[in-house]
Amino acid sequence: MIQRVFVIICLFPLNQAALPLVINTWNFENAANAAWSALQKGGSVLDAVERGCSQCELEQCDGSVGFGGSPDERGETTLDAMIMNGDTMEVGAVADLRRVKNAVGVARAVMEHTEHTFIVGESVVKKQQLCSVPDQSVNESISLFCIFILQNVFPDPSKSCGPYKPKAKLWKPKNPNGNFDPSSHDTIGMIAIGKNGQVAAATSTNGATHKIPGRVGDSPVAGAGAYADSTAGGAAATGDGDIMMRFLPSFLAVDFMRNGAQPTVACKTAISRIKKYYPNFFGAIICANTTGGYGAACNKRPGFSQFPFMVVNPQTNQSQLQKVDCF
Repeated sequence: MIQRVFVIICLFPLNQAALPLVINTWNFENAANAAWSALQKGGSVLDAVERGCSQCELEQCDGSVGFGGSPDERGETTLDAMIMNGDTMEVGAVADLRRVKNAVGVARAVMEHTEHTFIVGESVVKKQQLCSVPDQSVNESISLFCIFILQNVFPDPSKSCGPYKPKAKLWKPKNPNGNFDPSSHDTIGMIAIGKNGQVAAATSTNGATHKIPGRVGDSPVAGAGAYADSTAGGAAATGDGDIMMRFLPSFLAVDFMRNGAQPTVACKTAISRIKKYYPNFFGAIICANTTGGYGAACNKRPGFSQFPFMVVNPQTNQSQLQKVDCF
């Protein structure tokens, strides 16, 4: 068996300029490589971010991207995604998709083949008719749902054969003290910068585990989950989307870069804006500017003190795992 070892490298500072550039949240190495391969083969930055996010959807990265993970209260898996063209400021976004695998591909179709920006529900798939249609409630999703149900009925299933009744309230409100599981909100957010400074960004997720049916987080919302502007740069966020979407952190980070801030500073400033109101929230942002500088920032909280992200640029020509200390 071949073992792969990720090495955290510091050969150059986070604001080192090099183009083209691919950067994505978390240690999703194959996604970064897929996006880079698309660029190397002559694809556009839109091709790159779509291909990278599609790779994560195919691999079901961390169970939090793609089909068959993060079931809602009814046991269904639904997908959210968006893609943004920083040259034209066009956006395609979809949410609450069922029975599709390639959500980011549907988002791009919305951007390129409709007059709309954001479409929700199964009508997206019926309109586009370009996606495979598997049953998303695969074994792992069903298992998670069953565990959730058994933990939320009475009498205790481990002590009684029933009949069972649901507890008073299955859904619990967010804990203001920040008792939050990062694994339930992982998202792939990706930025690609072309050799001439073209910017694109994309996201894909299956949302929060055991969410209320119909819940949509920050990932498909332009300016929240991701943002791209070829006059400044791109940003993407991951974390507790119900909180982060209230502050449009990706738009803020890009705007800070537009006004001269370095990427790391832009990310940190956007995170600080959220920390002012929710000091214990879980979240992180990646940023990249049009000259190839990049950076990241995350909010420090119990169990989350570093944030990993992937980078590919011409200096290495291969994906590298990097980490930033949270503050």
